[in-house]
Parts: sequence; C-alpha cells; structure tokens
Amino acid sequence: MFFDEGYSGRKFIMAAKSYDEADIVMFGMPMDYTVSFRPGSRFGPNRIREASIGLEEYSVYLDRHLEEVSVHDAGDMLLPFGNAAKSIDMIETYANRLLEDAKLPAGIGGEHLVSWPVIRAMFNKFEDLAVIHIDAHADLREEYEGEVLSHSTPIRKTCELIGPENVFSFGIRSGMREEFQYARESGMHMSKFEVAEPLKKILPQLAGRPVYVTIDIDVLDPAYAPGTGTAEAGGITSKELLEAIHAIAASDVQITGFDLVEVSPAYDNSEQTAIAASKFLREMLLGFKK
Repeated sequence: MFFDEGYSGRKFIMAAKSYDEADIVMFGMPMDYTVSFRPGSRFGPNRIREASIGLEEYSVYLDRHLEEVSVHDAGDMLLPFGNAAKSIDMIETYANRLLEDAKLPAGIGGEHLVSWPVIRAMFNKFEDLAVIHIDAHADLREEYEGEVLSHSTPIRKTCELIGPENVFSFGIRSGMREEFQYARESGMHMSKFEVAEPLKKILPQLAGRPVYVTIDIDVLDPAYAPGTGTAEAGGITSKELLEAIHAIAASDVQITGFDLVEVSPAYDNSEQTAIAASKFLREMLLGFKK
C-alpha cells in the first residue's frame, strides 16, 4: 500500500477529482532521512496543502482557473521511515503507475532525493528526456559522508542516467569545487545565481522535447523562503521564480511531470515559505498541462 486509503485530510485547493477523472495527480513524498543539515521537509507536503486554502483559484498571470484542469491529490505516500532505499523504490513504482495511466505526476517533497526515482521512471518512459533543475545547490555530489543516497546527489545521478548534456540547472550558488568542475567538464548546462533570463535562452533549444521540472524551494533567498533545511543566502525572489515557471509554461517543451521539494515548515513560523510554495504549485498545475 502506497497511501492511506482512509485519508480524509486537507487536499490541495480544488484537487478533488477522482484518480480516474484526473489528468494530473499530486502526491506527497514525505521523506527527509538523508538531509545534511536541518530535517523536517517530510512535513512540507501537508503544510503546503494547508496554505493552499488561502489561494485564489484563478491565476491572473495565466488567465486560467483551477476549474480548467482536473487534479487528484492522492495525499502523502506511506514511506518506511528511515529507509531511503525502500522509499525510493516505492516512489519509482508509483511514478511508473502514473505514467502507465497517462497521468501527469506532480510531486511534493520532502527532501530533494525524492526527485531521483521519479526521474528514473521518466527516463524509462520517454526518449530524449531533458531535466530542468532549479535550485540553490548543485546536487552533483557522488556521495555525502560516504552515503550515496543523499539529497546532495540527485542531479549527479540524473546526469549519469540521461547524460549530462540533457540536464539544465539554474540558480545554483552553492556546492563543492569538484561539483562545479564536473559541471564544466561534463557538458551539462549550469547557470549560476540567476534563473529566469538564462532559462528563457535555453528553452527554445528544448522545444518539442519531453522535459521533467524539479524545483528546490531553497533557490529563493531565505528572505522569501526561510522554511527550508539548507537555506542559502543570495537567492532569487519569488517574482523571478514565478517568471521562470511562466516561461516554461509558455514554451514548446513537453512537460512530463514536475515536483517542488525541500519545504521545512518548522523553520518558518510565518508560513511564508509554504504559502509561496502553494502559489508556485498552482501556477505549475495551470501552466504545465497543455
């Protein structure tokens, strides 16, 4: 069993379609077992759902209403606490099911390692897959303190799986020297510090291709998103991240799925991080399903 079949808690705003009716399936991946600094992102998905109640159903940016998309919120996966390997296998199995059923997966983390099994499922389904990665951190380590399953490794694993030339990272402002050396020498694309403008220049190159989008909330400056496990000063604004999301939505790429990760509510009593995350997810729900 992947989910609590009796779950009757908060769902993301207007994500009330049944599984069979829905084109998009949202699902929480409440895992934070491998974080290198502050834990707590396993509580992110439900806090984002709670914050979504304050959203308007209408996006003035996209001139679309949530009534125009059919979304099912499956709730949080029942992942075995502390067992990263089994959790990853379960997430990949569920992502495979969504793709087999022609659903658009919309994941909510959880630490960033949860993106890795979904990307594996995407790679098995789509030829010529590309990944757009928006984050403060390079996430290009091969291991962290000897542990190969770490939230600092998913993009390195992705490069090794789909080829570094198919990975496009934006907003990066933190990482080991060796990570940046790997990025330079491997052929992957990395834009440091900024997101929207370099992304707009890359998107025409990805036209027509299947693309998975993964966003780590810590790409935002801590002034805009203090509620994250590894906050990094010098980040972008909420406005710039919205601009990037809308640029992807307006492009000719084929979105195969997306996620937003690393919201850790305990470090933000004001809830501004969860509130921002819920808005980003609304814009992706409305913009990424053509």
